[in-house]
Amino acid sequence: MGKFAVKEVKTGIMFNLKSGNGQVIATSEIYKSKASCMNGIESVRANCAAEIEDQTVENFAKLKNPKYEVYADKKGQFRFRLKAKNGQIIATSEAYKEMKSCLNGIASVKKNAPEAKVVFEEK
Repeated sequence: MGKFAVKEVKTGIMFNLKSGNGQVIATSEIYKSKASCMNGIESVRANCAAEIEDQTVENFAKLKNPKYEVYADKKGQFRFRLKAKNGQIIATSEAYKEMKSCLNGIASVKKNAPEAKVVFEEK
């Protein structure tokens, strides 16, 4: 079972959504308060069933938020970002060498986020 690992950083508080094997699937922005971070977690839970907008293909169909945006970064690796209904980015992925791995990351968010427990990690 996955977990939202919440931790304090120099500039605030953030979370990593981790899969059952402990791998980081998605990362949040840095929030100013614990309450804001917890709201971010709830937003990921509420929006994780969103559809995927593949921005790596020409003339891709633009979907309404909430959605996962899959894109290629400057190095040509694949990443995703989950956007809430209001268009705000609520979680981002690491870089993947292959599109299939990126899509597996999204599938893992969809599987793990709804039931993931929240744990607080030490600095």
